[in-house]
Amino acid sequence: MSNTSDSEPENLTRKLDDLSLNPTTTSTTTTPPNNTPQQQPFHHHHAAAGGGLFGFGDFGAQQGQGYQPYEEELLPPPPPPPPDFIMGGGDQQGIVAFDVTSKFRAAAGVTALELGELVKDGFFSLFESVGALEIMDPKMDSGCLAPGESLDEDYDVTKVLSPGEVIGIIDQMFCLEMAWYQGYPLSQTLLTNVYIDRMLEPEPMVLGDADFIRGKAVGEGETMHVVLRAYCLGVVKCCWYINDRIKFEHYYEEEDFVTNTYHRSLLDSFELDEINEELMAARRLVHSVRHTIGDQLAQALGFRLELRTAFLRAIELSVLRSNPDSLSLPWTQMEAVWEMIYKSRHLGTPVPEAFSTKIQRRLASTMPPRPIVKLSTEETYKHFKKLFADGIDVLNVLNYHDSQSLLQNFVMTFQSQKPQPLVYIRTLLQSFLFKDMIILGKLSIRHVIDDDLSLVVLPASKLLDPANDLVEAPHHWRYALAHQMETFRQRAAQSYLDIFRAFCQNRCRIRRTLCHSIQDWETVQLDAEQIDQLLQHQIEETPLVYPPTGDEGGGVGPTYSLPLSSWAYLYKLRLMEWIVQLGFELEIYAPDELGGMYWYLSELARSRARLVDRISFFTKHREAGQQAASPSAGQEAAFNKSRQYLYQTSLDAAITWEMADALSNLYAALGRLGLVVAPPRPYSTDEMRYDVRMKPFAAIGMPELPSWEVYRAATDRRQVETGRLLDDASLSLEQASRGLEVMERLSEKDSFSVGCFERWVGGVKGQTVAVDRAAVVVEVLKRRLEERGEDKKGDKELGLKVEIGKAVEGGHEWWVVPTIEEIDEA
Repeated sequence: MSNTSDSEPENLTRKLDDLSLNPTTTSTTTTPPNNTPQQQPFHHHHAAAGGGLFGFGDFGAQQGQGYQPYEEELLPPPPPPPPDFIMGGGDQQGIVAFDVTSKFRAAAGVTALELGELVKDGFFSLFESVGALEIMDPKMDSGCLAPGESLDEDYDVTKVLSPGEVIGIIDQMFCLEMAWYQGYPLSQTLLTNVYIDRMLEPEPMVLGDADFIRGKAVGEGETMHVVLRAYCLGVVKCCWYINDRIKFEHYYEEEDFVTNTYHRSLLDSFELDEINEELMAARRLVHSVRHTIGDQLAQALGFRLELRTAFLRAIELSVLRSNPDSLSLPWTQMEAVWEMIYKSRHLGTPVPEAFSTKIQRRLASTMPPRPIVKLSTEETYKHFKKLFADGIDVLNVLNYHDSQSLLQNFVMTFQSQKPQPLVYIRTLLQSFLFKDMIILGKLSIRHVIDDDLSLVVLPASKLLDPANDLVEAPHHWRYALAHQMETFRQRAAQSYLDIFRAFCQNRCRIRRTLCHSIQDWETVQLDAEQIDQLLQHQIEETPLVYPPTGDEGGGVGPTYSLPLSSWAYLYKLRLMEWIVQLGFELEIYAPDELGGMYWYLSELARSRARLVDRISFFTKHREAGQQAASPSAGQEAAFNKSRQYLYQTSLDAAITWEMADALSNLYAALGRLGLVVAPPRPYSTDEMRYDVRMKPFAAIGMPELPSWEVYRAATDRRQVETGRLLDDASLSLEQASRGLEVMERLSEKDSFSVGCFERWVGGVKGQTVAVDRAAVVVEVLKRRLEERGEDKKGDKELGLKVEIGKAVEGGHEWWVVPTIEEIDEA
């Protein structure tokens, strides 16, 4: 439809016929009321070709002249005008509309517009165009109704419910609640429940108003209403607590969770004790009518109310950060009750009409209507079961043993589970770690950093002696040590804590955050080198020759231990390794890029192994000096613990580089044999893709990023025969297998996995599975090359089919081992 215009000549005749015009006015859109005396309207055959209003000349002067018809009058008469629209319910004539469908079709015809062309008016903005698309589109227009459909839901919340129907409604709310935990908005989950909607709108001022039957006392015939109301109160209060917890921690709404409540109050003004009292009263009521409704139904309702009570109790206790054994009691209770709820699910009677998308029309949202997210009962059962298990597991972080058990193993292994813990559990972990900047509710940031420095580079060192803080004389050497160490702590603290916080995010966000963190650690390392130089003079450190004479590069000259910069460099290297390894887990690299990235990972692991070897050299020298001075039991324990950590880290680095070397050689051989073929990429080159993959490391000074030429030569290894590549891969896998055997024999304490030993062992076993599968692939290739020769290429000539996807089942996500299948030649 379109508005008429005074400048359109083809519409002039109809305008003069339809509109009453006063020659003394210029109004063209309104007509006085019918009961107002009017002059006779001009008829079009009285008009002359002169000027004047709408092309009229002087009427009196034209009466004697001959009539000259317009060209338009010679055309067929126009169709009758459409009925007038009355705007606003008044008696004023509105804008006249007419059908322009034929004109639009003619303008958009094949002869007028080519395929792909678009006519756009400069004043017709994107906002207006999107708004126009929404009108009468059921997918975009929340007010678009189907024939016979009402605007609001027709469900009667006052009708009497049977116990089975209440169980059915509660079980459906379980599904919607879990969908909300997984990141879907409340508008598509719990707020589609008619009972919850009536309870929250209008906002209740007292708890008695929080009812879907306002102003009506509950009688004997409405027992199930009391039960359902109490459960709804518990659900909404749980949502408020969880929503509030997540909002105060680091999360990403577009990736993890939607905290929007659409201007609905989630009972935030009511105390938890009031909600618990309603739940307890409902449980007592169910118990009192068990003879009427039957023991089975009474137990099923009681289990559901008990679960909600325990959930609120678990949330309430989580702020304490005290004894994990006491905090785990409600989680353990929920785990047991959930099994009973799942077994009694058959007692429920579904009530789908109690959930409606029409409620979305009344929510404060700019989003178009969306369907209700429906998880199956089996999916909901599995997710809730894992939620309760993770809730128990995350409490173990409160049992602090050492910094490496906390970061390396507990946080990392906990977050690497498949599926990953829900965002509420991850924010709960953040709360335990960082709330009020008190680590685990009992440790200062300085305590954790000093613990880590003592474990890695400074066991029993005077640099970490608390007695340094007691000296106030500015010229005393202890005062200088305390000042320089405090400067370093303040510089490194945020970067150190950011590692913990990064690993509390989803897997994609972890990698993205670490890419930014390594640049910060580069600066921390440079600052630490300056502080190391100042500390050398304060403690009168004697430089040593490293590597020792006789080793590779030995005899270069004496060097200092540089403990602080070595600590920062070690963390920077680990961050770089994690970035590359997460790239394999997240399937960022194409199959033909895997060999090159595994080669770069092996280079990073070698750098870490060399650094750990350097740290161990200076630590042993300091320990020898301490032995000469009869160290205390605490000092000996510190050196033993540091020695064990450096051994475990060196072993891990060796396993990483051997496995990475093996897979790099394996993929180089597969590419050379034509079993892994790069897809056509007309808009990029290998060097451009290399720059993209290495962009996070381009600004890092040490280790220096290899050039494209070095990377290509190391990845292709054209000077090495294919058989030799496979032999090297086989040898590397043997070395990695031996290292993993040693790793599996480590105890919980020696592996620094206190509180997460089972997950740590599972990771080691996963790497062992990856090594065994890779060894099988290498042996199959070697045997086929011996049978058919190295000049054969492609799957048909070699009779092999290679598939590259995610990590093998039971393996490890960081080691992508191809699967190989022998093709039947018949």
